[in-house]
Amino acid sequence: MPAPFRADQVGSLLRPADLAATRTQFKQGQVDAATLKAAEDAAITEAVRQQEALGLQSITDGEFRRDWWHLDFLGQLDGVTLKQNDGPKFQIAGQSEQPPIANVTGKVSCSRPIMADHFAFLKSVTTRTPKMTIPSPSMLHLRGGRAAISREAYPDLDTFWSDVAGAYRQAIAHLYAAGCRYLQLDDITFAYLCDPKIQANCRANGDDPALLPRTYAQVINEALRDKPADLRVTIHTCRGNFKSAWVAEGGYDPVVEAMFSTNVDGYFMEFDSVRSGGFEPLRVLPAGKKIVLGLVTTKLGELESADALKRRIEEAARHVPLDRLCLSPQCGFSSTHHGNALSQQDQWAKLARVVEVARDVWGDA
Repeated sequence: MPAPFRADQVGSLLRPADLAATRTQFKQGQVDAATLKAAEDAAITEAVRQQEALGLQSITDGEFRRDWWHLDFLGQLDGVTLKQNDGPKFQIAGQSEQPPIANVTGKVSCSRPIMADHFAFLKSVTTRTPKMTIPSPSMLHLRGGRAAISREAYPDLDTFWSDVAGAYRQAIAHLYAAGCRYLQLDDITFAYLCDPKIQANCRANGDDPALLPRTYAQVINEALRDKPADLRVTIHTCRGNFKSAWVAEGGYDPVVEAMFSTNVDGYFMEFDSVRSGGFEPLRVLPAGKKIVLGLVTTKLGELESADALKRRIEEAARHVPLDRLCLSPQCGFSSTHHGNALSQQDQWAKLARVVEVARDVWGDA
C-alpha cells in the first residue's frame, strides 16, 4: 500500500533526556557540533529501531535535529529572518511563551539544500519508508501576515507567492535527490483559519482571512508543480501543539474545500477533541485521496481504548469510504524541543495502539 499508511504518524517524537542535555551543552558552548551530531545520530537510530519494532511503515527521525517544527527549516530559506513577534500574538492555551516569527526581509529563494542531509541519514538507518516533514509554504505568511513581509522586497504579494513556490520547488527537489519519496507538509493554517480569533489576528496583520485558504492552497499546488510521480505528499493540519497546549478551535467547514483542492495524496486531520468539530466536512474529499484520522491525542498520556478508536473510525466511514481512511495521532509528540506533557512510555504505547487498531480494522498497518 502506498503512503499514507493505514497506521501512520505525524512525525515528531519526544527528545530523549541525554540528547536534550547534549543540545543544551552545545548551546552553552560546552560541546562542539560534532558531539551534538553524534548524539543526534545515536538517538535517531534508536528511535528508528523502536518505530520499526512497533510495526510502523512510515519512519521519521523524530525531528530530533530541530528546536521548532517549522522555524529550523524556514530560517534557512534565503530572504527569511527569525525575529521576536512584536505584532498580534496567537493566544496559546495555558502558555505565555511565544516562538519567534519568520519575517521576510529579502527575496525568498532556496540556494542550498535544506535538511537533505537529515533525510539522507534517516534513509540510511531504516528498512521501511523514511518520511520527511517540512513546514508548508503558507507558514511564511500566517503568523505575521502582510505585516511581516518587506514591502521593499515585495510591494506585490503575487510576486512573493511566486518566489515562495519556486523556493519550495527547489527545496523539494533537493530532498528528492537525497532519496525522499514520502513528504509531509505541516500546515496549521487551514485548521487555524477555522477559528474567529485567528481570523481577527489576520485582519490585524492586514489580510483577509476569507481569501487565505484558497491562496495557501494555490501556493502549495505551485510548490508541487514539478513533483515527480513517485513522490507521495501529504498535508498535516492541527490547531496547535506547544507543550500540550493548543491555539485554535472550530470545525473544518470554512476551509475544507480549499484544502482538498491541493494536489496531494492525503490529509492528516486532527479529530481528537470537540475542538475539531465533526466528520461531516470529509464528505467532499476528492476521489483518489485519503484521510488520516488524527484520533489519538499527543497532548495527554492517557491511552485511548481500541474500541473507542474503532467506533470513531466507523463514524468517519459514514462520510468517507473505509478503504480511504487511515489512523494516526493528531499531531507529533514534540513539535518543539520542549515536548508534550506525557512520557516516553505513553508515546510508544499510543503509537503501538495506532498499529494495533489499524490491523484490526483494515487487516494491515
